[in-house]
Amino acid sequence: MANTILVIAEQRENKLVRVSFETIAAAQQIAKHTGAAVEVAVLGSSAQTIAQELAAKAVAKVYALESPQLEMYSSDAYVAVLTDFIKQHQPELVLLPHTYQVRDFAPSLALKLNTTAIPDCTGYKYENGKLLFTRQMFQGKFSADVSFTGAAPHIATLQNGSFRADQAAQAETGQAPVEVVAVTVPEGTVRVTAHEMFKEAKGAVDLTQAEIIVAIGRGIKEQKNIAMAEALAAALGAEVAGSRPVCDAGWLPIERQIGSSGQTVSPKLYVALGISGAIQHLVGMKGSKAILAINKDAEAPIFEIADYGVVGNIFEVMPALTEAIKQAKGA
Repeated sequence: MANTILVIAEQRENKLVRVSFETIAAAQQIAKHTGAAVEVAVLGSSAQTIAQELAAKAVAKVYALESPQLEMYSSDAYVAVLTDFIKQHQPELVLLPHTYQVRDFAPSLALKLNTTAIPDCTGYKYENGKLLFTRQMFQGKFSADVSFTGAAPHIATLQNGSFRADQAAQAETGQAPVEVVAVTVPEGTVRVTAHEMFKEAKGAVDLTQAEIIVAIGRGIKEQKNIAMAEALAAALGAEVAGSRPVCDAGWLPIERQIGSSGQTVSPKLYVALGISGAIQHLVGMKGSKAILAINKDAEAPIFEIADYGVVGNIFEVMPALTEAIKQAKGA
């Protein structure tokens, strides 16, 4: 696996997490600069079916690392299995999605491999034959380009929404080969007893999985006006989210906050209503496939990244847009 980029895909309850495809998209883009082959590994008690889904992407090979002891996630088990696998195959670069699970085991994995890890990256640069990863600093006010030192393998984790899942290239013909690898977790390795997977409370929402998001900012003015945004979201089949001031005021639950101190999302459509576009908010949604911004201030920073912009009063535009969508659906 010399000059290979290895992506560690993540699955939960035998379903691939969307950000795994974002990580593959990043690996494919980096490979265009470095000429590296992109390979993918996925862990589980029966990972072959999931591996076939990954093999539909334009990658060189997919490894299904299987063991009954990998049925439930365990940091100890993941580190043990991946340490042996990476040492055996020696990829140049290991990419992982920056999920809660990866945050749990990636530092230990880097320590076991005696290598460095750059976490929570939002992008990369390839300059003068050197690969640099970009990280946000001071809640997104600054960015730093960081390079690796020391020998490979190098590890980087990628922030959700930094790359687009739909940009992960499909295989042009057929599928990549899948190798099922039966792995062993040595007795005594796992020190924690796993219980059933945590599930969000009823009514909670994972905005990272939403295809359409209607987000509101200070321009909504009062909590009672949120009903207009909810009507628009209902017409679109979207989730409602907000900027930090809206959530800090208690007008929306904190789990619906988008930005550097909230969730990072990359929906197919992001509708920004009365959001000026502070950098702390932009870092949480700039990976959206299409951005529609509606704001009465023509100089609002949100228009700099928007694909479509409407300069106008949101209280006039929202109901008109909602009605137009309803009519279009009824046509």
